[in-house]
Amino acid sequence: MPRFSVIVPAFRVQAYLHACLDSVLAQSFKDYEIVVVDDCSPDACGPIADEYARRDPRVTALHLPRNTGLGPARNAGMGRAAGDYLIFLDGDDTLLPDALQTIADRIDATGEPDVLMYDYARTYWTGRSVRNVLAAHLDEGGPARFRLTDRPELLRLLMVVWNKAYRRAFIEAEGFTFPPGYYEDTPWTYPVLMSAGSIAVLDAVCVSYRQRRRGNILSTTSEKHLDVFDQYDRVFAFIDARPELALWRPVMFRRMLDHFSALFASRDRLPHHSRAAFFRRAAAACRRYRTPGAPVPRRALLRHGLLRLGARRTYQALSGAQRLGGRLRLGSAAVRRAVRGAALRAHYRIQSRLPLRSRDAVFAARGGGGYTGSPAAIEAKVRELVPGVRTAWICRAADAHTVPTGTRHLAPGTFAHWTALARSAYLVNDAAFDRGLVKRRGQVLLQTHEGTPLRTVGTDLLDRPAAARGTDFEQLLRSVDTWDFSLSANPHSTLVRERAYPSAYLTLEYGSPRNDVYHRTGPADVARLRETLGIPAGSTALLYAPTHRDYRRIQRPDLDLERLIRVLGPQFVILARSPRLAGPGGHRAPHPRIIDVSGHRSVETLALASDALITDYASLMFDYVNLDRPVVLHLADIEAYEAARGTYFDITAFPPGIVARGQDELFDIFATDHWRGSRSAQLRAAFRARFCPYDDGYAAERVVRRVFLGETDGLPLPVPSAARRTPAALPAQDGAGAGVKN
Repeated sequence: MPRFSVIVPAFRVQAYLHACLDSVLAQSFKDYEIVVVDDCSPDACGPIADEYARRDPRVTALHLPRNTGLGPARNAGMGRAAGDYLIFLDGDDTLLPDALQTIADRIDATGEPDVLMYDYARTYWTGRSVRNVLAAHLDEGGPARFRLTDRPELLRLLMVVWNKAYRRAFIEAEGFTFPPGYYEDTPWTYPVLMSAGSIAVLDAVCVSYRQRRRGNILSTTSEKHLDVFDQYDRVFAFIDARPELALWRPVMFRRMLDHFSALFASRDRLPHHSRAAFFRRAAAACRRYRTPGAPVPRRALLRHGLLRLGARRTYQALSGAQRLGGRLRLGSAAVRRAVRGAALRAHYRIQSRLPLRSRDAVFAARGGGGYTGSPAAIEAKVRELVPGVRTAWICRAADAHTVPTGTRHLAPGTFAHWTALARSAYLVNDAAFDRGLVKRRGQVLLQTHEGTPLRTVGTDLLDRPAAARGTDFEQLLRSVDTWDFSLSANPHSTLVRERAYPSAYLTLEYGSPRNDVYHRTGPADVARLRETLGIPAGSTALLYAPTHRDYRRIQRPDLDLERLIRVLGPQFVILARSPRLAGPGGHRAPHPRIIDVSGHRSVETLALASDALITDYASLMFDYVNLDRPVVLHLADIEAYEAARGTYFDITAFPPGIVARGQDELFDIFATDHWRGSRSAQLRAAFRARFCPYDDGYAAERVVRRVFLGETDGLPLPVPSAARRTPAALPAQDGAGAGVKN
């Protein structure tokens, strides 16, 4: 008897059925069967099901003699199912990798509940994937198993059949089946949840819910939408047959009203000639099942009242007025934005005619992000070395807390922001300032850049449209022409940028100020950082930081972190800095020793706290070698990456550490301790000598003395040899975490 029976009804989904079935057959958990129900589909669904059944004995192809609809097709699949748990998957949806293993683990951990509810992500035809916005209701805190009365908020989740696993013995004992017609999920999901003796939740995305460009069958215009009345008749009949469920009647009444209102408001679902009949039947159902007691939002009270009274014309007039009001509000907002924009432009022009403030300096980093990077290191050194300076930092309100005391916070797009850009003598950024900036005579603009370039940048992207993604090169060069100084960390960066960003600026080859912290942080400070991040004492922490892929619409890690953590053993933790840590919507880390640090603002903090780095093409590798800690490159897609983006040198020929061309090879590197051996140390030393010749903890001071104090004699300051530099050391540890550094 298999653990799971995955039931897949198929009707006119030939374009998606392969992906659906492949997503199940590719699962790491193998104890399952698949029952594909061909609902007399007129396309190739039947032959596709037969093809999979021939290839894999776990697949059963069931062909219905006539088209019965989604509910009866699922019933037919249940009749053939033999698994402990039933999982329903529509033929155009897919399971995420390792979904069945995650579901199985949660079922075991919660003592085999009657129903396990899990999450999904909507996947659009463009490739964009968005997690369910109500995912917080799947919080796994509290009792592992419960009844619906303990957590009634679960009814706010999408009431469909395919985001749950059902214990087959419970379903059969209760005699649950699907009715025919549209909205067949309604008289299944509500009765199942109300009568379940035990429910559990899983806070993980397991299903990719495909959003077709032209919608699904429920978004078509048809009189079959009137089936919704029969489905709620079945729900209330179920409640009336079980007196112990009477407490759910007010809740179901409220949900029925909401459902009717939503259907009537969908102008493309009901044919025009049937809208009056729909409203009459909705009013009759409201009178028949009216059960006050469930709270109703104030904005819905009037609609519900008109629905119960059958006042269709008044209801339609109200809806029309609300739509008109919404359009007026949008129009008013657009007018306000236009007026404010004109006022800001006029304000900036006026401020640009006033004298410069010679002691004012404005800083920004990463397109308006928080206080970080080389601009932050320079700003701190300016306040230390330049008397009377007034500094300001441009960042979003959400990042204002990162700005140090004594530095003014400027929100982008405000009058204060444009005043500062117009009148400050110094402008410092690692990206571009607002394109409306017109640099004045006497203003000094310092461009610090974001690290050493491995991948193609600037005008070198002209012949790489996939990577350029619509870059306005004329605007780019206008911005470059405003630079007075371009900061460079090494000769390689100087040569690349002077070609890729051609203009008359002066290059300061002084090192990278954002790397100063690696030479000025002691073991005690590192220990505090590790504790703040939740790294257990004695553990070895690996920082996993992949970079963006230009050739991919959806960014996903190429590395299976759960497998890696199993290979590494209990003494390791992984700090995962990735936009898609564990699936669409970025749901929680799948393992307690995988710490999601994707939202952490300071990559320097993460580097200091880690024992080693795993990356691919990220410029972080050029900074990280300052710490003299191991680096491992995972380059599984290097041919595709170089074809799409291009690199300035062959990173496999001159790497900062051991290179793995595949996942299994990377696992072997860690299993054999090759990642921190003598070869790793040799590669790291050569890489550091080439790309970090000026990183000694004083780069920011060199920049401030040259740009803000006008000193030229004796610059750059003498840089100690690599042997005499003292990068931040890890705290002394007992056990597995010790001895990582070579």
